[in-house]
Amino acid sequence: MTLHSNRSLLDIDRDHLIHPVTSFRAHEARGATMLQSGKGMWLTDMDGRELLDAFAGLWCVNVGYGHDSIVEVAAEQMRRLPYATGYFHFGNEPAARLAQRLVDLSPQGLDHVYFTLGGSDAVDAAIRYITHYFNAIGKPDKKQCIALERGYHGSTSTGAGLTALSNFHRNFDLPLRWQHHIPSPYPYRSDLEGDDTAIIARSVQQLKDKVAELGADNVAAFFCEPIQGSGGVIVPPVGWLKAIRATCDELGILMVADEVITAFGRTGPMFACEAEGVSPDLMTVAKGLTSGYVPMGAVLMADKVYQGIADGAAVDLVIGHGATYSGHPVSAAVGLEVLRLYTEGGILANGRKVGARFDAGLAAIADHPMVGDTRGRGLLGAIELVADKASKDRFDPALKLPDRLFAKGYENGVIFRAFGDNIIGLAPALCASDEEMDMIFTRIGKTLDDLLEDADIRAAVG
Repeated sequence: MTLHSNRSLLDIDRDHLIHPVTSFRAHEARGATMLQSGKGMWLTDMDGRELLDAFAGLWCVNVGYGHDSIVEVAAEQMRRLPYATGYFHFGNEPAARLAQRLVDLSPQGLDHVYFTLGGSDAVDAAIRYITHYFNAIGKPDKKQCIALERGYHGSTSTGAGLTALSNFHRNFDLPLRWQHHIPSPYPYRSDLEGDDTAIIARSVQQLKDKVAELGADNVAAFFCEPIQGSGGVIVPPVGWLKAIRATCDELGILMVADEVITAFGRTGPMFACEAEGVSPDLMTVAKGLTSGYVPMGAVLMADKVYQGIADGAAVDLVIGHGATYSGHPVSAAVGLEVLRLYTEGGILANGRKVGARFDAGLAAIADHPMVGDTRGRGLLGAIELVADKASKDRFDPALKLPDRLFAKGYENGVIFRAFGDNIIGLAPALCASDEEMDMIFTRIGKTLDDLLEDADIRAAVG
């Protein structure tokens, strides 16, 4: 009876539910992998298989699954006030308190908060506010925006153009004319590998050159992730972010730090920018803000941007940007409890502690015949697979390695991100124990060994 029920559910999903970033036809053929429950680091699928989640859902379940205290604050808020609009000057206590808490925790100077439903619309809101800001301060020509190759800034109609991944551009008529990209500071794939100072200097020069090409008076902002997530967990050298901040100031352009993935302990500190003493002009966050339990994101805005927008029009004219669920009281209540768990609940401290075990696991697996590079910071990491360690040659796409990698990982009871260019993405929850962290790498190691037993893979490895 259960089996029939599960099959029926798969048919319903296949016939009616559009999945994000998926080939429609491939999903029809494959069907969904239905998840049933989660606790801590573990997920259980509809067939009762237990899986160690080494990717925190989608880089977001930072505190782990199944925290009763989060469920309780959400239920209590739903009973008391399930919804409150932020329009017409209405407010609600959780949203106001969460805004204050984020200002207190974030880099100095980010004094204002606009709440969104997630990361993509946080980037979209940032773009709209930047456009408004430069018009308001009398610099209407400053509209060009620059981001990094392999960067990810969401999938809205505008944000997906700043994203520099082909799947988000193909057939969407992106990027737009005002969206530009410079190369990523990608040490493993750089001819300057091993010389961090040179990698940083080149990246800074590439930004300066792009601004010069476009004209400094025409460039509004530079968008970057402190560590690039969906581009393959590209970890720039320490000092890169600080150098970029200084360069943006020198060039007179705004710096937008997209911390949708990196914030809330993912790289160690509460915000990745903290590690280099950087305070951006705008910061986008989501994911770990509510640990994925409910939808929410935010734009944190420096006072100079806020004041420029505020003074840019008569007091009787509204700033025409908003959303029905901005500052949603249930999401805000959850956000406050998640922040409490990070700080008073010891989750952030545990993440830092177990980070040493994570680093050790990455270092150990680097010896595997298929592994060309391992990299990471905090509990954000990657394992880059290559056909030849010496030449760094990638595997032939015809081998469909990512699909096979994910499937074998699933068989071995571990979930990770299998990127299209044969990079394993890792983002385990900050609640992980040392034993669970060791188990992640044991299971990934077995997955790589299993792959290497396939004749075509073995033949491809130099």
